[in-house]
Amino acid sequence: MKNIFFISVVAILIGGFFASSVAADGEHHHDTLVKFKGGIGVHPVSNVTAVAGPPLAVTVSQNIVRGVNPAGQIWVIDKLDARVKTNGDIKVKGKGLILGGGNNAGRTTQQKVFATLICEAMAPFNERSTNKDGVTLVVNGDFEIDDVLTPLPAGGCASPMLLIRNASGQTWFAVGIPDLD
Repeated sequence: MKNIFFISVVAILIGGFFASSVAADGEHHHDTLVKFKGGIGVHPVSNVTAVAGPPLAVTVSQNIVRGVNPAGQIWVIDKLDARVKTNGDIKVKGKGLILGGGNNAGRTTQQKVFATLICEAMAPFNERSTNKDGVTLVVNGDFEIDDVLTPLPAGGCASPMLLIRNASGQTWFAVGIPDLD
């Protein structure tokens, strides 16, 4: 009788341990609002249209993303990984966010960057940003952001857009590629 009682207690403890670790793992997975893997640097011009004249008419369209203006120069990014939790916690690791043109091509000039998450596909857009003072890009373009978005995201994120932005002008340098896995 004692052996059966002992085996029952051990079985309950082991089962409880596995159930709690599975639940904790599930909670960890479910607290993710959105992830991004990879990034695209900005090209300030999205379109040029020429209409034969006379006179010749040329229209240049800025690469505006969800109401945010592009930087004035081409930027490239090598790697971007970001995770946003439902409570607004955000971690972003970027590598190689550098100028892709001009006299400082291939480097930064110690700009500061912050992150903005926009979940709406159509206006009005709600910008959820990290501290707008930003973090400094090192010379090779690497940076890390570990912050909380303000305002907090609520009600999911149907159309996630993560912009890495210049702290001084609040223009965008790079956009994250959503990780849908």
